[in-house]
Amino acid sequence: MREPVVGLGPVSRRSFLRSSAGLVAGAGLFSVGCGDGSLHSVAIVRQQTYDPEGVKASLAHAFSLIGGVDALVRSATVTVKVNLTGYAAAMSGVPPGESYATHPATALALASLLGDFGAARVRFVDSCPSRATFEDFANAFGWDRTAFSALGKVSFENTRNAGSGASYVRRDVPGAPRLFSYFTVNHCYADTDVMVSLAKMKNHVTAGVTLAIKNMFGATPNAVYGTDSEAGGEDAVGYRLCLHDRAQGAIAARPGELAGFGNQDAYFRIPRIVTDVAAARPIDLAVVDGIATIAGGEGPWTETPTNPLRLLSPGVLIAGRDPVATDAVSVRVMGYANPLAARGTPPFAFCDNHILLAHQAGLGIGDVSRVNVLGETIESVATRFAWI
Repeated sequence: MREPVVGLGPVSRRSFLRSSAGLVAGAGLFSVGCGDGSLHSVAIVRQQTYDPEGVKASLAHAFSLIGGVDALVRSATVTVKVNLTGYAAAMSGVPPGESYATHPATALALASLLGDFGAARVRFVDSCPSRATFEDFANAFGWDRTAFSALGKVSFENTRNAGSGASYVRRDVPGAPRLFSYFTVNHCYADTDVMVSLAKMKNHVTAGVTLAIKNMFGATPNAVYGTDSEAGGEDAVGYRLCLHDRAQGAIAARPGELAGFGNQDAYFRIPRIVTDVAAARPIDLAVVDGIATIAGGEGPWTETPTNPLRLLSPGVLIAGRDPVATDAVSVRVMGYANPLAARGTPPFAFCDNHILLAHQAGLGIGDVSRVNVLGETIESVATRFAWI
């Protein structure tokens, strides 16, 4: 029998729906639409556990602080990109949701809130490295499809290939692309009114940090960008090495890749690809789960004797309409002084800074002094992550 997810607790259909009913109706906080000023506001709220009722209340409070999101999602198809990276395995006895992957309670609370705000449909997506359905793959991470189904109007798709779409969709990179002029993606990233990046707050060995912007790297399908894509076609599930480090091995350029960058390593390529993906598929709402996580890498497979991982409990949720601003504030919460630091300064000690690139590309504001930080102060919740 699968080990229960620590901290999630028994979430029955009846108890969750009962607890959800009064959160929005009684608060009277969600009738305010997002004006121009709120677009660059970022909310920090404390949340110490993955109790579903508490997570939902904290998310509701965060959204109210940034001006509400009901006007954004009402009658809309809302697609939520989660982070079910790698493989499901406990880390130091702690389940993935409390260390390195999207926790089912966070996803469930968000779906419930979006429904309360009038979303017509909520769809969870990720390019899972498996031929399993999203639901079956997520089950290993502690997700219970029954709890999600009880909310109604919730669906899932593994976007590792064309999936339920008749064909792939081309998403062009506007302006001046850095490494890709377009991406070929699953239809879910185009057939939507609102794109939400539900990210985990953690370090990344190649990108320094992985937050709302880096989370969208997973929109790229394995069947197009994976190492086995040419041989496996729609069945491919291979690692996207051609995106990370095309210089290693005779890996051909993929659709949309600009010429002249094949000899660059991952520390150059990934920040630029991440920025291009965020430009091609803009994020309308960024949510960063910093309740419990890890420091030093993005998952247990990145641990080495010289780079040990450790569990952390920052106890926060961070939300904003501007993903660059949200990530910049999150970097400060992680204990780093300058979210716009150049390569050589932690957490970007070995890589170029994708938050800086996104800021320079006009995808949002990365200068925290220009961001309206609401709720908790950065200083009151700052946690020391890795490489400081």
